[in-house]
This record gives sequence, C-alpha cells and structure tokens, in this order.
Amino acid sequence: MTTTALIADDEPLLREHLQRQLAQLWPELRVVAEARNGREAIELFDELTPDIAFLDVHMPGVNGVEVARALAGRARVVFVTAFDQYAVQAFEQGAVDYLVKPIDPDRLALTVQRLRQPAAVASSLSPLLDALAQRLQQQAPPRQHLQWIRASVGASVRLIPVEDVVYLRSDEKYTLVAWPGGEALIRKTIRELADELDPNRFVQIHRSVIVALPHISHVMRGNNETADVHLRGRSEVLPVSRSYVHLFRQM
Repeated sequence: MTTTALIADDEPLLREHLQRQLAQLWPELRVVAEARNGREAIELFDELTPDIAFLDVHMPGVNGVEVARALAGRARVVFVTAFDQYAVQAFEQGAVDYLVKPIDPDRLALTVQRLRQPAAVASSLSPLLDALAQRLQQQAPPRQHLQWIRASVGASVRLIPVEDVVYLRSDEKYTLVAWPGGEALIRKTIRELADELDPNRFVQIHRSVIVALPHISHVMRGNNETADVHLRGRSEVLPVSRSYVHLFRQM
C-alpha cells in the first residue's frame, strides 16, 4: 500500500526542498498535498487523509503544534523546526519525530527509516502538545486584532464591532456575519478572518465556520468525532468538524 504525506510550511522553497529530499530517500512515498499555513493543512488533511504530516512549527495563524492537535490519532507527525533544545527533547517522546532547519540529509534519512517501520499512530500526545503550544504563545510577538468588520447592508455600508459578532459562516464566494442586530454578507474568506480575529474570543470550528466563544451555550457531541455548537438566545446550530472537536474536550 502506498504511503502518503502532507507538507505544511509557509516558505515555498522549504516545501520544495523537503519534497525533493524525500523523493530521493523514499521514492515510494507520495506527497499528496502542500499547505501554506496551518488552516490549509487541516483542510487538506480532512480531504486527503495522508498517513504522515510534516509540519513547520512556526506558521502564521494556526501553528504546527495546533495542527498536530487536530490530527492527533489520525497521522504520524514530523515537526520541522528551528525551535530550542527543550522542544527538541520533547519531540523525541512518543511517535512524534522532528527535523531541525536547515534539514540535514542524514537526519532526514533517519526520520525516513523510522517512518518506514510499522508503528501505531500516537493518540495521547495532548500534554506534550499543550506544553509546546504554550511555549509558542509565550514567544510569539503581540498582534493587532481586527476591531471592525465593514459590510454592505442594503444600500449602506455598516461598521460592525467585532465584539458584537456571534459567528461567521462562509460559502464559496461570501462570508455571512451574524450579530444580535442582524446579518450581512462580506467578500472576505474565513481563512483571512481567522488570522485577523482574537483567538481568545473567536474559534474556528469548521472549515467554513468561526464562532465567538462568549455566545456558545453548549456543545453536543455527535457520531464520528463530530459535534454541534448551540448558541445563547439563537436557534442556529453550528457544525463542528472532526479536526476541531479537540477544542471542546475540556468544556
């Protein structure tokens, strides 16, 4: 059976370099997707379900550790990192492997050798990933988050305070912004909005849905590692896809 892989890195040259090295060391491996950021990595993984994910730790928006959380139990993860020795030691635990940039061919050959060996996918990496995610947040520079959303409502343009937004839901061309005063459509993608919103207030729960945490009433678990979000004082029910269910395991 063919082994498949995904490579996620925000640097195109690094993605191409890693793919070339893998082609030389493991010709039978098929790289089925390349992702430019963490959100795209999750979406492509859900679509293609590769066996292995090579994840850059430092990606804008959703970092590699957060992607690994979403894939836990479904793929073997190799972190590609310029992180410090603390993290390198941590990566050696369980089934998680690591590569330090710039990637040494001999070290990559060792990783390939490990990945060729039959092994169960690690499913109990939460404590390790939580610790690494906290470390990354501490090192990340502060970012300015979106304060207003400009939307066309009829013939007027309305400025919607982000703190009033209940949820955002997209289709192929537009994103619906819902707030207590109504709804509006904007020409901005969920991916763009997710990188601009405050992650302490908003959380992506589906490739097409972002919800404001203060407006969540409760979460109902479903079949096949899915769930539904119910909102305070509203009838809408928002779907939670499998890759985001881990966000509510402690709720």
